[in-house]
Amino acid sequence: MEIKEFIENFASQFDDTPMEEFKAETQFRDLDEWSSLIALSIIAMVDEEYDVTLKGDDMKAANTIEELYQIVKSKL
Repeated sequence: MEIKEFIENFASQFDDTPMEEFKAETQFRDLDEWSSLIALSIIAMVDEEYDVTLKGDDMKAANTIEELYQIVKSKL
């Protein structure tokens, strides 16, 4: 699993946010489009793409896309 691929999969959960907004250091909760529904979409995407089950605490522990990526990677 590469961070670039993870960022692309993460970004695909958003409808209106431009791809340029998504970088490893992006604090995803600060994005205008961020919502609890998108959080659930991220959890579902991680389960489907990486066969990793994220919990709410995992989402709360991450502030940036890279931090979330590291959590997912640690569960592989």
